[in-house]
Amino acid sequence: MEKYVISGGGALSGKVRVESAKNAVLPMLAGCLLTDEECIIRDYPDITDLTVMRQILTSVGVETLVKENNLIVKPNLNGAFEIKKELSCKLRSSVFMLGALLSRVGRCKLYYPGGCDIGRRAIDIHLHVFEKMGAKIIEEKEFVLVEAERLKGALIKLPFPSVGATENAILASVLAQGETVLKNCAKEPEIEDLIKMLNKMGANIFGSGTSTLIIEGVKKLGGCEYKPIGDRIEAGTFIILSAISGGEIEISNVKVKNILSLINKICNNTCKFKVN
Repeated sequence: MEKYVISGGGALSGKVRVESAKNAVLPMLAGCLLTDEECIIRDYPDITDLTVMRQILTSVGVETLVKENNLIVKPNLNGAFEIKKELSCKLRSSVFMLGALLSRVGRCKLYYPGGCDIGRRAIDIHLHVFEKMGAKIIEEKEFVLVEAERLKGALIKLPFPSVGATENAILASVLAQGETVLKNCAKEPEIEDLIKMLNKMGANIFGSGTSTLIIEGVKKLGGCEYKPIGDRIEAGTFIILSAISGGEIEISNVKVKNILSLINKICNNTCKFKVN
């Protein structure tokens, strides 16, 4: 399809249930590598980015299966540690494989991730975290190789509260030796959701929702069944569509606190909300 033709002028009304948040599920899939037990992601949103992430997992021996809107993950790692260029370059979130594989098998080779139209973004903060935890880093023109026999806990202050670097630091820390203190962390709801899932698997992560996280490393994680939060971006899109068209819409599977700033802004423009 080359274009969309939209005939406006009508109020958009009805009921809609938003899908699970893609940005929560992506690091969770990497987190499934931290155990050798089966994990189930409920209400799995079967979209392109997640399909690519599943292909990345498959390339290192992980089995994935979508069944009745749930994703079953069986992390039978085969010792592979290199993420193929054609896969890593499709998806920015392939960067999460660095923290996950470094924790689980001691090394990861990743071609610099892509998949984002806003341009290439550096992963230097991610590498800074791994280096502080004792990893050896080899950077080449097209790829990076990180290695560590076992990561060690450390006091780490992020240069700025990067969401991806915070999530990767968490993935790297949960199986590390000793305590890791992460300062200046991002506080997005998707990070809180990742922490909830990992803690359910047996991790010891404290400080969720704050800028400082304390992670006590454990030797092993177990499997779990987990339902991610609803997609706040999708929910916000429907709210705005309804507001600008003068309609009335009922949105489910979203936490109000995750879209409160948008709700407050819309309320200031005479729209009305009712929360059940």
